[in-house]
Amino acid sequence: MLSCARAELGSHRLSPKDLVKSHLMYAVREEVEVLKEQIKELIEKNSQLEQENTLLKTLASPEQLAQFQAQLQTGSPPSSSQSQGTTQQPAQPASQGSGPSA
Repeated sequence: MLSCARAELGSHRLSPKDLVKSHLMYAVREEVEVLKEQIKELIEKNSQLEQENTLLKTLASPEQLAQFQAQLQTGSPPSSSQSQGTTQQPAQPASQGSGPSA
């Protein structure tokens, strides 16, 4: 039964401990390759987002940039509709409408 628990690799017999170690090393190498690929993809995505960010900064008006900076300082999450000014217009008539609603 002990001989069944051992595997042969060429003419060299491996103990169960060596088999576990070998298996773990193989699994770790596989995981390292997966992580390297994920890192590569994330670096590419980061580069793409940085280029997009640079483009958006050049296209944004000074007012939009100021509004965004104010949102960053207050900690409120910026929304794409607010930066375009579409959410602010309906909010103003609602607050002027029927008095205090809060």
